[in-house]
Amino acid sequence: MVILALIALISGIIYGLVGMEINFITSLTSRTDFILYSLMFFVGISVGLHKGILEDLKKYHLKIFIIPIGIIIGSLIGGFFCSWLTGFSIRESTAVASGLGWYSLSGVTVGKLAGAKLGSITFLSNLMREIFSFFLIPIIAKYLNYYSCIAPAGATSEDTTLPMMIKYTNEETVVLSVFNGIICSAMVPILISFCFNNM
Repeated sequence: MVILALIALISGIIYGLVGMEINFITSLTSRTDFILYSLMFFVGISVGLHKGILEDLKKYHLKIFIIPIGIIIGSLIGGFFCSWLTGFSIRESTAVASGLGWYSLSGVTVGKLAGAKLGSITFLSNLMREIFSFFLIPIIAKYLNYYSCIAPAGATSEDTTLPMMIKYTNEETVVLSVFNGIICSAMVPILISFCFNNM
């Protein structure tokens, strides 16, 4: 998955540098709203595919919100401090951090709000978060605790990094990981919009 994302990114950069025009790609890039809504639709499908989700929700009550709230707050604080290091404004930096690892949606959303440059930065930073989480999850599981493994994964904890959770943590953490991914994924467009327009 990560390799395919990198191939797609490099191919896109080459396509942009060469300056050639393919009608299909041009029509796609002019319809970012369609791409955005399609991504949200597929997230909805992935949520619906998790059977017994309501029963698990009743079991954990409000405790399931502790991890995603901590991840969201930690990501926003990280974005806030990164604004000093990068020279971007607080609203731009926190909007980038609001991607929570979901590089495809966050890149498109920030690109629509702030232009291609910041959209590309958002895409890359959230892609790097996902890549780093593949290396960090086994280390965190060994030296800290299973619940902490969910933090680097962010919104990806319900899909691309879920196999890592299954391999290195226990069943309870996997359930919480799915919930976290659902909540974080739902919050990404809301957080990006809020941070970019209100910070």
